[in-house]
Amino acid sequence: MEASAYTDTFARDHLPPLEQWPELLLDGNPDVDYPARLNCAVALVDDLVGRGDGDRIALRWTEDGRHCSMTYRELMELTNRIARVLTEDMRLQSGNRVLLRGPNNVMMAASWLAAVKAGMVTVPTMPLLRAGELKKAIDKAQISAVLCDKRLSEEIEHCLDKEHAAYCPSLSQVLYFHDRGPDSLDSLAAAKPADFQACDTANDDICLIAFTSGTTGKPKGCMHFHRDVLAMCDTFSRHILNMQADDVVCGTPPLAFTFGLGGLLCFPLRVGASVVLTERLTPDELLATVQNFGATMTFTAPTFYRQMAALLAKYDLSTLKTTVSAGESLPDATRQLWKEASGIEMTDGIGGTEMIHVYVSSAGKDVRRGAIGKVVPGYVAQVVDERFQPVAPGVVGRLAVKGPTGCRYLEDERQQVFVQHGWNLPGDTFAMDEDGYLYYQARNDDMIISAGYNIAGPDVEGTLLLHEAVAECGVVGKPDPERGSVVKAYVVLKPGFEGDAAMVKALQDHVKAAIAPYKYPREIEFTDSLPRTETGKLQRFVLRALASEQGK
Repeated sequence: MEASAYTDTFARDHLPPLEQWPELLLDGNPDVDYPARLNCAVALVDDLVGRGDGDRIALRWTEDGRHCSMTYRELMELTNRIARVLTEDMRLQSGNRVLLRGPNNVMMAASWLAAVKAGMVTVPTMPLLRAGELKKAIDKAQISAVLCDKRLSEEIEHCLDKEHAAYCPSLSQVLYFHDRGPDSLDSLAAAKPADFQACDTANDDICLIAFTSGTTGKPKGCMHFHRDVLAMCDTFSRHILNMQADDVVCGTPPLAFTFGLGGLLCFPLRVGASVVLTERLTPDELLATVQNFGATMTFTAPTFYRQMAALLAKYDLSTLKTTVSAGESLPDATRQLWKEASGIEMTDGIGGTEMIHVYVSSAGKDVRRGAIGKVVPGYVAQVVDERFQPVAPGVVGRLAVKGPTGCRYLEDERQQVFVQHGWNLPGDTFAMDEDGYLYYQARNDDMIISAGYNIAGPDVEGTLLLHEAVAECGVVGKPDPERGSVVKAYVVLKPGFEGDAAMVKALQDHVKAAIAPYKYPREIEFTDSLPRTETGKLQRFVLRALASEQGK
């Protein structure tokens, strides 16, 4: 590895041992041949300004009914000012972890870029996360500072409260943005000079810890380098999306998801394009955004495209040329419905937090019906059996993938599960045809993917079990034509409690109040017992089969 620029070496110290890393395909690929010293925030914004394109529009948004915009030069200056607040007012050191909490808006985007520019390790988080969920990430990454939208302050304040169950001992500083107070990030940044000397980071210094939840509900921190951020731009975005400087991009994935961080920030910045940042969108509002801003490219989940297909006639979408789907499996019926309604062949893709972004995809004339696509240039893949031997074309097996990016968990024993024999194993089953097209079959773990959200069933189970009426429960995904899957809970009640509609609502409200609301069980079925092994282990596969049958 290159010599680190970081004073605080926590992140690099907690990388997995090198022998547990996947093989990285970097040599001989000019797309990902980066200099030894590299700061991706500088590469995404400052370098473009230095090339004379500072007056191009980087960010667009709506405020009080008005269309607003920010040039690349203005974005560079804003990130410089925020970086000064981080280093001068908060006195953060290079390598410190900074948690970011906010919806998709200018300050959230600028805060991420500023923290990276200043040599911090960013930890973006979903706006809907509750204090207990934030605590898992804060404790795991030993986070000392938070930049947070003022409207989302309540859960963060719990993490600062020594009397609260979610108290985080490592957390010492919080600055709020979208706040007019004199001590807000907005006010402090406005008073700073517009120049800043970026941290001289190595291309393999860690700039991002993206948390995901696995089947146990324990958060996994996926650590990515400065070069990884550029690699996702210079592979999927360059070769599949062919994003150009005149593109205008919009969509729904949060910047806290790497799907959103790439598609709605890094990809457009890499080529001098512009992105429309919107905090929350319905299908109608996304279509209106395309019309009002002349967007050329959208990023969202299949559920949204299915809902938007019925609404297209109300809008002028003449500028729209590329529609990208990811976050959950894209049903062929949804792809065809969208194509018939819009005339646009959807670009599907499979990626993951561990790999940072999409590594299997095809676009336009290269799309093959029923397939997600081929491996993105720069990556290689094979489908293997349980003995890790490649299977014949058409045979279902586990997907194994290599490329310029790969899985490096923050001090996690599951590293050796995801990475085996130098290959990343994302946990999906696929079949590959003779031409290299990959056909998705299913997840091979307990993750529920609903409307683009990853939901760990055991996380919901643990929350339900905190309710006084619940004796036992099992949570699985039930197939759903609109959302891909919905969360379904099978619940055994304690004696004296009635399994009626009022109890269903009480349990749903309990989950919504305790963890992110999108995780709540949309269906609850009361039962006398749950299927278990002789040793008492819950047989979730039995519940999945039952839910699948019920979903037909």
